[in-house]
Amino acid sequence: MKALVYDAVENLGFRDMPDAQPGIGEHLIKIAASGICGSDMHAYLGHDARRPAPLILGHEAAGTIIGGAQDGRRVTINPLVSCGTCTACATGRENLCGDRQIISMPPRQGAFAQFVAMPDSNLVTVPDDVPFEKAALAEPLAVSWHAARLALAALHPCMASDALVIGGGAIGLAAALALRAMGMDNVTIVEPNDTRRAFLQDRCGQTAVAETQDNSSLIIDAVGYAATRKLASERVSPGGVIAHVGLGEDTGGLDVRRMTLQEITFIGTYTYTMQDFRDTAAAIFDGRLRSLDWTEQRPLSDGASAFADLRAGKVAAPKIILNPWG
Repeated sequence: MKALVYDAVENLGFRDMPDAQPGIGEHLIKIAASGICGSDMHAYLGHDARRPAPLILGHEAAGTIIGGAQDGRRVTINPLVSCGTCTACATGRENLCGDRQIISMPPRQGAFAQFVAMPDSNLVTVPDDVPFEKAALAEPLAVSWHAARLALAALHPCMASDALVIGGGAIGLAAALALRAMGMDNVTIVEPNDTRRAFLQDRCGQTAVAETQDNSSLIIDAVGYAATRKLASERVSPGGVIAHVGLGEDTGGLDVRRMTLQEITFIGTYTYTMQDFRDTAAAIFDGRLRSLDWTEQRPLSDGASAFADLRAGKVAAPKIILNPWG
């Protein structure tokens, strides 16, 4: 099969790789669409020791089951494979499973390829009228759905119903969409990149600003750098909630003294539960997350240039979707 392989820092190769081989209880999926995630970019830049080269990256994908009794079934892929038996799994918190695996991390190859093998429990059926490019967004949207759900649950009922999302990439935009789908209408995105901010406003219908001096009761940091944590610490209202999604860098930024004195809740959020993934897919299919027509499609064979363009800040769209057959 053809695949886009991470070979070294800022070095991707499009070439033949061994065909994916489904194990017991797994299906072979012919990938139709696979999105580039921020974590793929971290690996590409050599910032993720969990993704050593050589490796097929990519974990935001949708396609069709090939072979077997379910041949032809259209599916979107939950890339997080859990053990199913530990306490976390038994209580519906599969994202905290100590034995979890995710495609695009060893030992599982990723979905920047023509085929991938996945367990049946990780697949959600996609209706015939939903394009694969939209179905592939279930994974990044689920990350934000999970963060929005936890943040809203922690927000005191007396707090104002307003939110600030830091970062206008796919996760930030998805967080704004999830918050609105859950009933919060007053949501602002902070995005310093002029081109992307204009895209968010004009193409996505979002309220987007370069900076803000206003406080918000709920803040989602979809970037995760010291500077964005500092902004979250400064702009969260007393008694408010910060949900931290981004994994940009490990330390710095939080004003722990202010958080303590003003009883600010900080929540770290990681991926999603299986139920979050299913709920997100349902919200995509029934339109609660809007049109989702803000992606840019490119062939997988041009994947190296797509990563280079993202690295150079040349991409306005929040998400690039790669087609292995284009």
